[in-house]
Amino acid sequence: MPVNSLNDLWNKVCEECKSQVTELAFNTFFRLLVPESINQDEFVISCETEYLKFTLETLYMNIIKDSIKAVTGLDITPKFVVKDHEEEIKAAENKSAGLTFEDFFTFDNFIVGPSNKFAFSACLAVAEKDSIVYNPLIIYGPSGTGKTHLMLAIKNYINKKFPYKRVEYTRGESYTNQLIDALQKGQAGMNKLEDFREKYRKADVLLIDDIHFIAGKESTQEEFFNTFNTLYQSNKQIIVTLDRPLKEIKSLDDRIRSRLSAGLFADITPPDFETRVAITIKKAEQAEINLNENLVYYIAEHIKKNVRPIEGVVNKLKAYINIQGKAPTQAVVQEYIKEVLEDENNKPISVEKIISEVARTYNVSENDILSNRKTANLVLARQVAMYISRETTELSYKAIGESFGKDHTTVLYNVNKIEEFLKTRPYEKELVDDIIKNLKSENE
Repeated sequence: MPVNSLNDLWNKVCEECKSQVTELAFNTFFRLLVPESINQDEFVISCETEYLKFTLETLYMNIIKDSIKAVTGLDITPKFVVKDHEEEIKAAENKSAGLTFEDFFTFDNFIVGPSNKFAFSACLAVAEKDSIVYNPLIIYGPSGTGKTHLMLAIKNYINKKFPYKRVEYTRGESYTNQLIDALQKGQAGMNKLEDFREKYRKADVLLIDDIHFIAGKESTQEEFFNTFNTLYQSNKQIIVTLDRPLKEIKSLDDRIRSRLSAGLFADITPPDFETRVAITIKKAEQAEINLNENLVYYIAEHIKKNVRPIEGVVNKLKAYINIQGKAPTQAVVQEYIKEVLEDENNKPISVEKIISEVARTYNVSENDILSNRKTANLVLARQVAMYISRETTELSYKAIGESFGKDHTTVLYNVNKIEEFLKTRPYEKELVDDIIKNLKSENE
């Protein structure tokens, strides 16, 4: 769950709140709230009037607190202040000391087990040493196993122990978008491309999460390759994550593949039963609830591949205990596990997301894909987007056509066309497969 700013975090909290209050209540009491600051203890939110503050504290405090917990995984109390109380807001901002959501991920709150012990040790070694230990360090494993937690733990540890070091953390998608923005503004006479290069090539430590996202994107791969060489030759630390083994990312540039292959690979697999038990206990402690040992074991036994649903179940149980005033039964836990896993498995990939990913890969704009222009590269990108929409969603040809502003026969023609095209074009087939894998990974 990427969160890039305080407003992003608050928007996600609001989405959680919407599922627990009526639309009228949300529009009346939540819509005009403004996030001011956050630290380990408090999330300061400003409102318009003393009456609104009183209502939120009286009726909605637990809902907002639980929603913050659902988004951050941390037990942070909302604090409401009235907008004209400038001193109170300023004090809260000073207390937050510039903390962001990313700052809460540390080595101390990462649950270590057999499935991640080697990766944890490698990351801690890289963070602790002032000199280069493993370079590059590549952490790989499926979504929801803790790769991002370890990346942010490295960032936070180095920032604290070696404040003089310049640490840059980003995600593959963000790196690509920043480059596209820099190229576009560079064409308008701005020096954005040089600023972009300066940002990453002057880093002492570069961390890129989900580097597989750049596969097949020629401009982004070229830029990363040159940045990698600059940093490596300057003896600077490089750390990346992948959602699958390097050999499975078919459309990654061979030069990048070669550079990464020389590094240390640390894989993370889904946690074993004992580690899932420890994670469940930890999440329950953070939620300040007591769970019967049998219920802990039941949760750990039935949530296996991705640890994120454990947190979802614990949050539901906290709400149940607060509302019902009694301990949950196994039947209640069973129902919550079913609900959370169904939510995890049924997240649809949107056509908009598909168009966005295809546009970045083929270096065209989303508007171009949706247009009627018929240059060769646009036709190919448009056909690929329609084909992937058919492959990864349950939408009909008609529904897909509506998203593209075309009729169903046009979609059917383009899907059949690209199917035939991919049979004789192995590189294009690998590229399309990587796009699909990235979309599914982002959606987990």
